[in-house]
Amino acid sequence: MSIREFIDDHFRHFNARELRDAAKAYEKHIEAGGKMMVTLAGAMSTAGIGRILAPAIRQGLVHAITCTGANLEEDAYNLIGRPTYEPLPDWRALRAEDEKKLYERNMNRVTDTAIPDDIMIEIEGQLAYRWKAACDSGRSDTPAAFLLDVLDDNELKPKFKTPEESWLLACKDCDIPIWTPGWEDSTSGNAFAACVMKGEVPRHDCVETGTEQMQRLVRWYLENCAPEPGIGFFQLGGGIAGDFAICAAPLITKDLKLEGTPLWGYFCQISDAVTSYGGYSGAVPNEKITWGKLEVDTPKFMIQSDASIVAPLIWAYLLGK
Repeated sequence: MSIREFIDDHFRHFNARELRDAAKAYEKHIEAGGKMMVTLAGAMSTAGIGRILAPAIRQGLVHAITCTGANLEEDAYNLIGRPTYEPLPDWRALRAEDEKKLYERNMNRVTDTAIPDDIMIEIEGQLAYRWKAACDSGRSDTPAAFLLDVLDDNELKPKFKTPEESWLLACKDCDIPIWTPGWEDSTSGNAFAACVMKGEVPRHDCVETGTEQMQRLVRWYLENCAPEPGIGFFQLGGGIAGDFAICAAPLITKDLKLEGTPLWGYFCQISDAVTSYGGYSGAVPNEKITWGKLEVDTPKFMIQSDASIVAPLIWAYLLGK
């Protein structure tokens, strides 16, 4: 029995039915000629989302990515260093003293996995060289563009372990745009600030700010939102990756006054966040109607579960696994 057959047969109620219906609506959206924005929060790259996201990109199921800085860099870390990661089977039981020992060994814990410092340092060194060169030449570009430049380095390519599992390489090969709001909240973003403070990189303006990236996103949205069904929104987790990207629609209609521009044509959020007071991550989809992000009849799904479980199932369903 395929994953698709299993889901159709067994996923009939509650979050399971929501998953099945979201997958069917996603497929209908793509088959009708629509595009799909995927947003990545949490630690999806370290969770290995590239194993299914990369094939989904290559099969035309994903047309843009908005992610946190951590997800951006951690796909690159995976690409060159995954065999050196340490699994932490009993991670919930780690004592403060155990965490300190990991720190003293230069191992950085991401829930159930520890990433060695040297993997991060190797990528940061490659980035620092490019940031300085950009300043010297007057170039300004996105965090993703600099990282993709690093991955294009012929000396680094022999170190790639499983390139077919890298969603970054899939984006590069398929010309998929990537936006990274709040990039400073990441290891490489911290490294960039330190490089400027130490004088190794002359200025901050070689890396585009969040508002500059938003301008790029809005232009992409306007170029791709018509005809119907427009652009769908597939959100893994909550936070800035999702909120930044979905705001493109109200920015266009309310701030740019381009009335009549289509809103997002499909919406699905996978998150374990619960509805709370003022929280974006747990807000029900209908709340987004009041902000001019979704229409009354937009297909809307909210799956309250672990995105590292649900998203692979949905993409496997669509890929016919």
